[in-house]
Amino acid sequence: MKKYIGKSIYNSIAIGKIKVLEKKDKVIKPNQIEDIGAEKQRFESAKTKAHKQLQDLYIKASKELGEDSAAIFDVHKMLLDDQDYLDFIYNMIEQKVNAEYAVITTGDHFASIFSEMDNDYMKERAADIKDISERLVRILSNTINNDYILEEPVIIVADDLTPSETVQLDKEKVLAFVTLRGSTNSHTAILARMMSIPALVSVKMELTEHIDNQIAIVDGNTGEFLINPDPDTICNFKKMKEEEQEKKRLLQALKGKENVTLDGTRINIFANIGNLSDVDAVLKNDAGGIGLFRSEFLYLERDTYPTEEEQFQVYKQVAEAMEGKKVIIRTLDIGADKQASYFNIDKEENPAMGYRAIRICLDRPELFKTQLTALFRASAFGNIAVMYPMIISVEEIEKIMKIVDEVKAELIERNIKIGNVEQGIMIETPAAVMISDLLAKKVDFLSIGTNDLTQYTLAIDRQNQKLENYYNPHHEAILRMIKQVVDNGHKAGKWVGICGELGADLVLTEEFIRMGLDEISVAPPYVLTIRDKVRKMDLTK
Repeated sequence: MKKYIGKSIYNSIAIGKIKVLEKKDKVIKPNQIEDIGAEKQRFESAKTKAHKQLQDLYIKASKELGEDSAAIFDVHKMLLDDQDYLDFIYNMIEQKVNAEYAVITTGDHFASIFSEMDNDYMKERAADIKDISERLVRILSNTINNDYILEEPVIIVADDLTPSETVQLDKEKVLAFVTLRGSTNSHTAILARMMSIPALVSVKMELTEHIDNQIAIVDGNTGEFLINPDPDTICNFKKMKEEEQEKKRLLQALKGKENVTLDGTRINIFANIGNLSDVDAVLKNDAGGIGLFRSEFLYLERDTYPTEEEQFQVYKQVAEAMEGKKVIIRTLDIGADKQASYFNIDKEENPAMGYRAIRICLDRPELFKTQLTALFRASAFGNIAVMYPMIISVEEIEKIMKIVDEVKAELIERNIKIGNVEQGIMIETPAAVMISDLLAKKVDFLSIGTNDLTQYTLAIDRQNQKLENYYNPHHEAILRMIKQVVDNGHKAGKWVGICGELGADLVLTEEFIRMGLDEISVAPPYVLTIRDKVRKMDLTK
């Protein structure tokens, strides 16, 4: 038996045969062409077909994993239309070079530029550029990759997996992912978590076809990858797997139960979603409400701004489906790694700290008013609350409330009913934490976004693989900030929740409740797990 260690993405166990996906780079040679126009047309046809494939992948990922996970394919479509990328390809074709060679050379050129940038967001685009370039070459050369066709359930082992490769695999036949490269915050890692599939990244081993078809064990709890284990080890892990399945079965018995500790302390457990189709998962997992509806995915899934009516219909359907349970909808949080080409946002050195979220909305009030109008119209059909992201000042809240008053007045003029809408803000920056006492007086609730708060506080890009050992969401500074926000919110008589990934961290659940958090919002699959943890606590001890 050989044992290797990697970084775990999803804590579960898988036992089965290995399927090695070893990418063999096809050598693309330059060929001289005579008809430049025809070659350009051949490329255009391939580009159109690539767009269709990416849209199909987007739809597949949306249905299976939700809009949040599918958004990467919107990024790929934007890169496919990037004018600099296209100009480089056309210039090469004009030198009478075949389209395949022009595409692969262009992809390598831009991937090299991106990988050498200091900005970690742009570094990640290197893999995306190579992904779309390889897609175009496969279309141009009429090549089909049969590696995605799985005959039986297997453990996928690869050097790395692109989001496209991950989504194309039949998830019913994927027992686990094991990659030699990749980070715990990569797109593929996010997809694996959403698919509830055990996954390890950064496994220190050599990729060889000799391990193909061998039996292996992936232990997502310890990060161990065991190849050709002995019968006793297999037997032990099978028992652990059975215990794991039994725990999942017992969690189902918690549906309909209250989120209350042994000593009587209550807390709301809500769910985070990205689109209308995710509501089913919220209801299946018996969440008390929706703590974060990421409305930006209504914008990312299209090529033009969604209209007031289109947005209204989505918000209305979510509110009605939840049947009176609270639905907290975050206003547009576009920017940073969530880009839509029709917004015409300039490229930035550091987009995570740039033109994004509420800054765009206040800079483009008509865009903001359209969304607010749709939200307040929908509020008449359920229990809708509105939450504003990336707030750093009292002045921003005052500007928002002025626009809200205008929207309400216009709706009254149109004789349109509106509900009693709670309005809150996300606490995502150290600045917001430090003045949370002032901010709390201006709104109905505070919700802590721990993902951005952690990276801004620690000055660490959470997607930078080199800094993973430094990225510590349990850092004492983060926990003190959360406690400070809770205290300031309660002093102002407002409730305080948490909607970042840290909310699903069972190690901190008891500490969060002792801090006084009123609500924890997590991905739907974690709702019952958090409820189980809460119901076993006794805060008097």
